[in-house]
Amino acid sequence: MRKYGLKVINLFIVFLMVFSSLVLPVSAKEAETLGDLRIAYENLVAKKQANDNKTQAAKNEIARKEAAITQAEKDIHAAEHDQEVAQEKIDKSNVKISELTDEAEKILLYLQQVEGQNAYVEYVSGASSITDLISRVEAVKQVTGYIQDTMNNLEKEIDNNEKLKIDLEKKQKKLSQQIVTYQGVIAAQYSNIDSYDKYALSIDEELEIAKQNYDYYKKVCKENLGKTNDSVKLEDCSKVPTNSGWLKPLTSGVTTSTVGTRWGSFHNAMDIGGNPEGTKIYAAAAGQVSGIVYRSSCGGNRVYIKVTVGGKKYTTYYYHLLKINVKVGDIVTQSTVIGTVGGGRSTSSKYGGYDSCTTGAHLHYGVATGWHNGHVGSRSLVMAPPPGFPNKTGYRFTSRTDFYRP
Repeated sequence: MRKYGLKVINLFIVFLMVFSSLVLPVSAKEAETLGDLRIAYENLVAKKQANDNKTQAAKNEIARKEAAITQAEKDIHAAEHDQEVAQEKIDKSNVKISELTDEAEKILLYLQQVEGQNAYVEYVSGASSITDLISRVEAVKQVTGYIQDTMNNLEKEIDNNEKLKIDLEKKQKKLSQQIVTYQGVIAAQYSNIDSYDKYALSIDEELEIAKQNYDYYKKVCKENLGKTNDSVKLEDCSKVPTNSGWLKPLTSGVTTSTVGTRWGSFHNAMDIGGNPEGTKIYAAAAGQVSGIVYRSSCGGNRVYIKVTVGGKKYTTYYYHLLKINVKVGDIVTQSTVIGTVGGGRSTSSKYGGYDSCTTGAHLHYGVATGWHNGHVGSRSLVMAPPPGFPNKTGYRFTSRTDFYRP
C-alpha cells in the first residue's frame, strides 16, 4: 500500500512538471549586460538558421506531396478513361454476342428443318468421295463450333472487363484516399511554417530588433564608459527613467476589443478606436525604446518601450502605427509622440496592403510584465487589461488622465 502511495505521488510530481512546462512558458532571460545582448543576438542567428532549415524541409515535403496529389489526380483521370474504354468493350461484346446468338439460332433452326427433309443427309451423302464426305461433315461442325467458341471468348472478355471495372473503381478510391492523406500532410507542414500566434514576430524581425539593441548599447557604452566588453552593465550605459503612474496613450478613444481569446487565437492587447489615422500616440510611461518593427504582416508598424513604474519593470507595445517617430535606444517621456494611429491604409492595396490583422484605424495597445525587446512571447506576461482600462469594449475616455475606477 505504501509503495502504491509513493508511485501515485511520483506520478503526480511528474504530471506537475510536464503540465507546468506546457502551460507556464518561461520568458527569455532579461538582458543585463552587453554580453547578454551579444549572446541573445547570436542565439537568434542560430535559431534563424535552424528555422530556415526546418522551413525549407517543410516546403520540400509540401512540394513532394503536391506532386503526388497531381500524379494521383492524373491516375484517377486515367482510371476513369480506362473504365469508359472497358464499358465500351463490354457493350460491343454484348452486341456481338446478341448477333451471334441470333445467327446460331438461325443455323440450328435451318439444320432442324433440313434434317427433317433429309437435305442434310443428301448434302453429306452427295459427296463424290470419302474426302469430300469428311469435308462436308467438318464444314457443318466448324460453323457451329466457331459460333460457340466465339461466344465463349466474348463471355470471357466481358468477365475480364467487368473485373477491370471493379479494379479501377478500387484504384480510384485508393487514390482519392491518398489525396486526402497528402492534403493532411501539407496542412501539417504549413502549420509547422506558420506560428500559432498570429501576432508573434518572425525570426527575421526578432533578429533585426536584437541587432538594433546590441548595436545601440555597444555604441552608448563606448561613448559613456569607453568600454564594450561583455561584462559592461546596460544600466551603466543608459538609464531608463522611472514613473510613479500611467497615462493613456491617446487623448481620447473607445475600447473596441479586449485582451483575451478572440476569433480562435489570443489577442494580446486592448484595441482603441474612435480616432482617425494620423492621430498622435504618446508613450503611456517614460522609458526607452527597445524595439521597432516596420510593416509586419500582422501588426504593421510596431513600437516596444521598456518602462519602470512604481519600481516594477514593464514593456509597453503599440501596433498598427501609420508613422513611427522614434528609434531603438531613444529615451521617451510621457509627452513624447512616438507615432500616429494607423490601421486603415495598411490594408489598402493602394498603400501596399501589408497588415492582415486590421480592418480600420485603431491602436493596438498592450503592457507586459518585465523588459522585452519585441513580442512578449507568453500570454502569462500580458497585463489584462493595461493599467487604467477596464477589460471590456465600449469604454470611452476623453483625456490621458481619465483613469478607470472599478
